[in-house]
Amino acid sequence: MKKTAAILVFLLYILQIPVQGQDRVDLIIVGGGASGTAAGIAAGRMGTKTVILEPTSWLGGMLTAAGVSAIDGNHRLPSGIWGEFRKELEAYYGGPEKLSTGWVSNTLFEPRVGNEILQKMAATVPDLTVRFESQWTAANYTEGLWTVVFRQNGQLYQIQAPLLIDATELGDVAAAQGLPYRLGMDARAEIGEEFAPEQGNDIVQDLTYVATLQDYGQGVDKTIPRPADYDPAEFACACAHADPTTDHDPTLDCGKMMDYGKLPNGKYMINWPNCGNDHYVNLVELSPEEREKELEKAKQTTLRFVYYIQHELGFRHLGLAEDEYPSDDHLPMIPYHRESRRYRGLVDFTLPFVRSPYAAPSPLYRTGVAVGDYTIDHHHKKKPDAPAIDFIKIRVPSYNVPLGALIPKEHPALILAEKSISVSNIVNGATRLQPVVLGIGHAAGVLATEALRQKKPLSEVSIRSVQQALLDQKAYIMPFIDMTPSDPYFQSMQKAGALGIFKGEGVPYLWANQTWFYPERPATEFETVDGLRPFYPELGDFWAASGDYLRGERLILILQRIRPDLIEETILNEWKTAGLSGQFSAARTLTRKETAVLLDRILNIFQKEVDWSGYWIEPRD
Repeated sequence: MKKTAAILVFLLYILQIPVQGQDRVDLIIVGGGASGTAAGIAAGRMGTKTVILEPTSWLGGMLTAAGVSAIDGNHRLPSGIWGEFRKELEAYYGGPEKLSTGWVSNTLFEPRVGNEILQKMAATVPDLTVRFESQWTAANYTEGLWTVVFRQNGQLYQIQAPLLIDATELGDVAAAQGLPYRLGMDARAEIGEEFAPEQGNDIVQDLTYVATLQDYGQGVDKTIPRPADYDPAEFACACAHADPTTDHDPTLDCGKMMDYGKLPNGKYMINWPNCGNDHYVNLVELSPEEREKELEKAKQTTLRFVYYIQHELGFRHLGLAEDEYPSDDHLPMIPYHRESRRYRGLVDFTLPFVRSPYAAPSPLYRTGVAVGDYTIDHHHKKKPDAPAIDFIKIRVPSYNVPLGALIPKEHPALILAEKSISVSNIVNGATRLQPVVLGIGHAAGVLATEALRQKKPLSEVSIRSVQQALLDQKAYIMPFIDMTPSDPYFQSMQKAGALGIFKGEGVPYLWANQTWFYPERPATEFETVDGLRPFYPELGDFWAASGDYLRGERLILILQRIRPDLIEETILNEWKTAGLSGQFSAARTLTRKETAVLLDRILNIFQKEVDWSGYWIEPRD
C-alpha cells in the first residue's frame, strides 16, 4: 500500500494529471470524525495551520454522521473539547436535564444539532480549514514532508505538511504506509491478557447502521415498504432486556427498548444490540467497492429492524426522520464502526494498565492524555462463532490513555487517532466510546502542535508539555471524578496524580467506572514521602515518615530534605498566594488537595520529564 501511494503521487506528475492547488500547511488531518474534529480544533487554536479532509458534508463522525448521538460515559469527566461540546448542547436544548431523554445516557441529542455545533466550533478557529466531501486518494511521506492527494467536486487537489493525523474510521492512511497492525481478537499469550481467547482471530466487533426515527404522531402510518428477506424471527428477542451489570431478569418491554435511545424532539436512535440492528462484517481490509456492497447489507439489516418495529411492534407512527441527514434514504452517511486496525505504538495500552494502573508493568498512567470511565463493552451477538469472552467479569476502574499509544513505532511524523491507537482488542471495547475518542483527538492535535513547536520527531516530544497544554485547555490527564476543570486547584491535583505522588482509588462501578482523588482527605506523611521519593534521591534513605496525618511541621521537614534553604515563610507565602482557605501552621493537618498545591508551587515537580513508559528521566536539553 505504501508503494501504491507513492506510485500514484509520482504518476500525477509524470502523466500530468491536473491537480488543482499546491497548498502547504502545518498539519493534515485525514478524517473529520470525532477525533479528527477535536484534533483540528485543538491544533488550530494553538496556532497550527491545519486542514481537515472529510469525505462527508458533516463533522463529528460517529457522533453525528453515524447517528450515535447518545453519549456513552464520561458524564462526570467533562474533559476538554468533550466538555465544551456538551456545554454547547446544554445551551442549545436549555439545560442538562433536557439532554437526559433516554435511559442509555445522560446526554442525548439530534445528530444534525451535534454537527451544527461542531461546525460552529470549527468555524471560530482561524487556523483551521475543513475541506468537506473530500476523499483522499494518496498519501506519501518523503524527506520530512507529507504529500496528500484528494478528490473534491471531481477535481484532484494536493496538499503538503510535515505532520499528518490518521483520523479515518478504519486507519486507512496508516495502512497505506505499510505500518504493522493487529486486527480482531488478540491471542492470550501474545497480548498478556487472561480474558483474551487462547487463539487469536480476525473477528471484529459488530458494526451498526443506525437509524433515527421521528414520532409523526398517533394515527400517522410511516411504515416503510417490506424489505427483501424480511423475517420477524430475526428480531424476536428484541424486547427482552436485562442490564448485564445487575442480577435482574430480562423483561419483555418494547417501550423500554424504544426509550433506550430516545432523543429530544420526539426522535429515537435505533442502535440496539439485542436481536436488533447490529450487523457482523469485517470490511477493514476490503476495497472501497467491496466495502460499499457489504455496508448495503448492514443498511438492509437496519431497515428490516425498522420494519419490525413499525409492523410487528405497532410503532407505525415512528418513521425515518426526513430532516436529519442529507441522504436520499434518510439514513446516516456512515456506519458506526466499533473497531479498526490497531497499530503498534511506542507503548501498548492493554488490560493490566486499565485494571490496576499502579501495579501494572510500568507506570503508563503518568503519561495519560485522555480519560474514560465506560466499562469494557463488546458487541458480538451477530457473530455467534466468536470466542466467548465474559466482559462483565472484566471489572475496571476509570482510566487514562497513554500518549505513546498515539505514536506508531515505525513512523516519525504520523499520529494515530480515532480507534486506531495502540490498544488491545479487549481494551478497545472501552477506548472506542465517543468522549474518549474526542479526548484522543484533542491530545493528537496538541501533540502535533508541540512537535512542531519543539521541532522534534514525535518520539522525542516532551510528554509533560503535551499534558500541560491539555490541562491549560481544561482537559483531564487523570480520571479523577471528584474535581472539575473549574476548580482553582484542578491542575495541581491532576499533576499530583500524574506524578504518582497521590494515587487515586479506582472503583469498578456499573456503566460509569470511577477513580477518586479525595481532595479533602488528610494526606499522610508516608504517602507524601513515598510519592516524592522517585523524583528526589535525597529522600531515598528517609524513613522517618509514619502513617500519621501530615501536619505542617512535618511537611517543612520533608521539603527541607529536598531544599535545605526552605523556610516556613516561603510556605506561608505560597499558601496565601494560592488562595487556600484558612492559614498554614505547623500544627495544621494538611489535606491531599492542600499538599498537592504546595508541592506544585514550591517544587514544580511537573517539569521533570518521564519517558514513554512513565519512568522519570533527566531533563532534556
